[in-house]
Amino acid sequence: MARILITAGPTYEPIDAVRFIGNRSSGKLGSNLADRAVELGWEVRLLLGPNAVVPRDGGVEVVRFSSTQDLEDALSQHLGWCDCLVMAAAVADYRPKSCEVDCTGKRRRTGGDVSIALESTPDLLAGCSGDARDDQLLVGFALEPRDELEASGLRKLVKKNIDLIVANPLETMDSDSIEARLIGNTDRGIDCDELTDGPISKEAFASWLLGHLDTLVADRMNTANTESNTHV
Repeated sequence: MARILITAGPTYEPIDAVRFIGNRSSGKLGSNLADRAVELGWEVRLLLGPNAVVPRDGGVEVVRFSSTQDLEDALSQHLGWCDCLVMAAAVADYRPKSCEVDCTGKRRRTGGDVSIALESTPDLLAGCSGDARDDQLLVGFALEPRDELEASGLRKLVKKNIDLIVANPLETMDSDSIEARLIGNTDRGIDCDELTDGPISKEAFASWLLGHLDTLVADRMNTANTESNTHV
């Protein structure tokens, strides 16, 4: 039984004990992927962010996270378990610097403007690529303006050094449907360029994507087994 690790939902980057910087990701897509993967016979772990839609199937093992740091820690713990990582979570690009954060209390209104210094968050998927085994399949997402989908997807494939990217327009966030392009990294042996048939439900997309991943994971695992036997 193949094992799939899926991330879903937003990250919340704390400012104080009650406020945070977040985004509008609903986690619908990742949870739909998790439900469908169980139905197809995968062993599934879902790393799920705050305030996100939970999967319906009790066969999904859910691990919760809140911040980018929480997700980074969870990925470090669970990456080695899986055959395929699908990074569908909407991870913050920036977070308040640690010196700006006070999680023991609440910032009081003092009048006037307030500035909060931000720092870049680490590229979690690129980090996973550096730690992953050769037999693991790594899948990322590119949420971009419609006219930049292909170019952005190709850039991210190279920058993150991953196998596949799902490029989808900004309208996908918090929507019930998705229109996507699945692009493979030929430098990593994945020759794939597939389009959904227009906008489809996220449930239908889950089946569409997992159909492709099922074949690619099997091929990757078979290749790894063949190479291992060759070197014995």
